[in-house]
Amino acid sequence: MAQQKMMRLFAKWHIWLGWLVGVPILMWTVTGLVMVINPIEEVRGTHLRKPVLEEPLLPAGNPAPIAFPTDDIPRYREMRVEMQDGRPVWLLTDADGNLERVPADMTGEPLPVIDEAYIRDAAARLIVGGENPVAVEQFSAEESPFDFRRPIPSWRVTLEDGAHIYFDARTGQIAAVRTRFWRVFDFMWGLHIMDLQTRDLTEQSTFNHTMLVLFAGLSVLGSLIGCTLMFRRRKARVKVPK
Repeated sequence: MAQQKMMRLFAKWHIWLGWLVGVPILMWTVTGLVMVINPIEEVRGTHLRKPVLEEPLLPAGNPAPIAFPTDDIPRYREMRVEMQDGRPVWLLTDADGNLERVPADMTGEPLPVIDEAYIRDAAARLIVGGENPVAVEQFSAEESPFDFRRPIPSWRVTLEDGAHIYFDARTGQIAAVRTRFWRVFDFMWGLHIMDLQTRDLTEQSTFNHTMLVLFAGLSVLGSLIGCTLMFRRRKARVKVPK
């Protein structure tokens, strides 16, 4: 008798929890479905990047040594050299995170300015459909667009299909590709984790904020009660003769 009362109580709790967590469970299911519809490579816009052969640091026939960037080495926390447009370039990052771009060859020629013309040329060389962009816009680190979400100065190239190609304004390199479906994916991800403000995987608060923990806990509790009710004994129905 006591077991039957407990099972009836569990059944009531299960019904009320079902009404309470039904909406977030449906939301998690729908958003999860949307996020797996397309391959992740398509979401990230990998198909928009033109294949580019990696240039060796010292091309054949060019024995010119790599020039040392500066005498003031201690103020830089990171120094790396890479090829850009056929010539080696130093990328120097100081203690405050500021990045400088200086030539690494011995020619003495200055590096090209990363302006709109440079970005348009880079988009045409590196991006499918980048030859005829709809718009080219510049942003400071403080006004970084929401779908970029990086605190660095940038250029945004908008393609005809709505994709946003972001270039690092300090180096001229592609920093991010945001397709239209990436923005849908990003919104669905925000709903999935119940955080439409940051949607940042690096933020600890994204995974343990109160609302997400609460509804996840209630969903687990409802599932456990449902599993318990599977063992409830039911009386056989008595057929009434007609």
